[in-house]
Amino acid sequence: MNAEILSVGTEILLGDIVNTNAQFLAKELASIGISVFRQTVVGDNPDRLLMALEEAFSRAEIVITTGGLGPTKDDLTKEIGGKFFDKKMIEDAEAMKTLKAHFASMGRAMTENNLKQAWIPEGSVVIPNSNGTAPGSLIEENGKILIMLPGPPSEMIPMYQNFVLPFLSQKTNKKYISNTLRLCGVGESFAEDKIKDIIENQTNPTIAPYAEASELKFRITAAATDENEAKKLIKPIKDELYCRFSENIYGEDDTSLVEVVIGLLEKNGLAISVAESCTGGMIASKFVDIPNVSSIFKEGIVAYSNEAKINRLGVSESTLNEFGAVSEQTAEEMARCVAKSSKTSVSIATTGIAGPDGGTDEKPVGLVYIAVFINGNVIVKEFNFKGNRQRIRERTAINALDTLRRELLKTT
Repeated sequence: MNAEILSVGTEILLGDIVNTNAQFLAKELASIGISVFRQTVVGDNPDRLLMALEEAFSRAEIVITTGGLGPTKDDLTKEIGGKFFDKKMIEDAEAMKTLKAHFASMGRAMTENNLKQAWIPEGSVVIPNSNGTAPGSLIEENGKILIMLPGPPSEMIPMYQNFVLPFLSQKTNKKYISNTLRLCGVGESFAEDKIKDIIENQTNPTIAPYAEASELKFRITAAATDENEAKKLIKPIKDELYCRFSENIYGEDDTSLVEVVIGLLEKNGLAISVAESCTGGMIASKFVDIPNVSSIFKEGIVAYSNEAKINRLGVSESTLNEFGAVSEQTAEEMARCVAKSSKTSVSIATTGIAGPDGGTDEKPVGLVYIAVFINGNVIVKEFNFKGNRQRIRERTAINALDTLRRELLKTT
C-alpha cells in the first residue's frame, strides 16, 4: 500500500512553524510497510485543499491530513474531506459530549464556534482526541482511506499511536523494522564508498546512509512478517558495518553522543567540566539536556574574551600574547585550568574562529582547537570546519564530545 501526507496550514507554507508532523508520519508509515512517495503542504484555502486531495488520491490509496480541524472559519479539512467523498456533515453526539466536558472541566464557557469541532462527515469514524478539543475523522470507501488528524503534535502523535497505527497495521501483512547505527569522524562520501558493495547487492534488508552535522547514520531496514525475523535479517549487515567502521560507530537508534560519553564517564568513575570559547556553552548545554547528570557534569565556563580566559580560568597572559586565543597552547591551558578549578579528572576546552569575520590567512574562519584533559594528560586536536557560524560551532561541540569518547575508550 502507498500513502500521501497532506499537511494543512498557511502557517507551514509561510515558514512560521516547522512541519514535524510529516516527518513523524513518514517514519511511522514506513515501519509498517506503507510507502510514502509524496508529501504536500497546502494553505487554508478550500479550493486548493480539495484539489490537493483529488491529486493525492489519484496516486495513493491512503491520505493522511494534519491540521485544519479547529474551531475557526479557516479550519475546513473535515468539511473538504466530506465534500470529496460526497458526504454531508453531521453532529457526532459522543464528540459533542466530550467537547462540552472539556470546557466544563476547565471552568470556561464554550463559544459557539467550537461546536463545529464535533461535526464529522456522515459515515466516518471519530478518532478520539484526549489532549485537545478537535477529534479526528476516518473515511474508508471505494478502496480509499482518508485519515484526518489535528495539527498540534501533542494531539496528533498520541491519536496516531492509539488509533491510526492499530487500524493501518491490519492493512499490511509485513512489518518494516529499522536499526540505525550512529557514527562520528567519518565523511558521508567516504562511508558510502566503503559500503558500496553492500548497497549495490542489497535486497532485504536495505541500508541507507544519512549525514547530519558532523555525524552520520546508517539505517538498516528489513521487511519481515514479525520483529524477530526482521532482526535476524538485520544482524549480518549490522555485524559487517561494525567490522568495517569499528569505533567510529558510537551508538544505535536514539542514543545520543553525549549519552555515550556520560556512560563512559560513569563507568570510569570520572566527573567532567568544560571551558568553552567559540562554542559559547553548546557543550555544557548538551550535558545538561540529560536528566540526573549532576554527578558527572560539574561546571561549564564560557570564557569568550581574553580577559575571561585570564581572570576566570587562569590562562597565562603570556600564552595569549605569544600564541593567540585560537591556538593549541591556549586550548591546552583552558582544559587544565578548568579541571583544576572545578576539581574534575576530565575536561574539554574549545577555542576557534566561528566567523563570519575575524579570520586571517594564518588563522582562517573555521580554525578550531579542541583540548581533552583526562587524569593529568591533555591531547589537543586542530580542525578546519566549513560552513556558517552556527554550523562551525555545532560541529566543534560534536567533535569535542567525540574526541573525548575516543580517549575514554582507550582507558576502559
